[in-house]
Amino acid sequence: MFETTIAGSLPKPAWLAKPRMLWAPWQLAGDALVEAKRDATVLALKEQEDAGIDIVTDGEQARQHFVHGFLERLDGVDFGRRVTMGIRNNRYDAEVPTVTGPIRRAGSVHRFEAEIARAHTRRSLKFTLPGPMTIIDTLADEHYGDKSSLAMAFAAVLNEEARELAAIGVDVIQFDEPAFNVYMDDVVQWGIAALERAAEGLECKTAVHICYGYGIKANIDWKSTLGAEWRQYEAIFPALAASRIDQVSVECAGAKVPINLLGLLKGKDVLLGAIDVASERIETPEEVIATIERALTFVAPERLYPCTNCGMAPMDRSVAIGKLAALSAGAALARERFGSQHR
Repeated sequence: MFETTIAGSLPKPAWLAKPRMLWAPWQLAGDALVEAKRDATVLALKEQEDAGIDIVTDGEQARQHFVHGFLERLDGVDFGRRVTMGIRNNRYDAEVPTVTGPIRRAGSVHRFEAEIARAHTRRSLKFTLPGPMTIIDTLADEHYGDKSSLAMAFAAVLNEEARELAAIGVDVIQFDEPAFNVYMDDVVQWGIAALERAAEGLECKTAVHICYGYGIKANIDWKSTLGAEWRQYEAIFPALAASRIDQVSVECAGAKVPINLLGLLKGKDVLLGAIDVASERIETPEEVIATIERALTFVAPERLYPCTNCGMAPMDRSVAIGKLAALSAGAALARERFGSQHR
């Protein structure tokens, strides 16, 4: 009950990549970089275990960005033809590659770090992949000319990768879809169909992560425009509840998301964001259990997994580790307080 997990990414050590930024440049190259990625992956697992996290991840230590780290190994995506464009409905600009031909997986993308992670932890292992809608919102297209067709092309290669990860021994495969909170009509029209195609045939647990973004200024500024209640989830949760995806990861801590919206996810596991990644302040265990208690009105305890709101890649490492410890301590308090009530 109340097994803890994280949304996916953790800050990289300063010897691996430049700290406290997205798309952080690597500090090494060649064989030294490969070795550093391996060491950072093992370290991320150890730090999660020491903090008491139950379902761990590789911390996304071997990829520069959660989307581009996947795209780099695909045919049809040209990183030599980068353009600057607005992403997440022009919330902020990013330099992105261009789709110039049919999307194909040239080979394994994340086998390297997945095998390292599986070999170095006995805990349940989650691995994150970008979702189809978020991928197509994070690149330019000069080949397909249609968003839903492009999303389905990426869903097919994501499925190939996910099946390989599951065969390695990954217990949960999570597709990250922050774009689901931006293009809600498209989610219902074709976004969930693309997500289900990406997860097709997987025998491990499947999850989708939908948040309000990393704790960077552009996202924080956007949140300030959303009013007294953030109701984006309301438009997509019913469709997700009817989908074949097992788990939904959501943002709740420090957010203006009405907690009763979780009731729209009946039948799904809820990865409850109980740690705010837009704040450098480390939560207390009591604050974590307070978020859990609010959610229990709408989510059965056996379906509730305390989690972080989003990835922690741009955060200070010591703050991130402190927040993980607070998450675990709050979940332990919840087991003590509510466990006997639900036996």
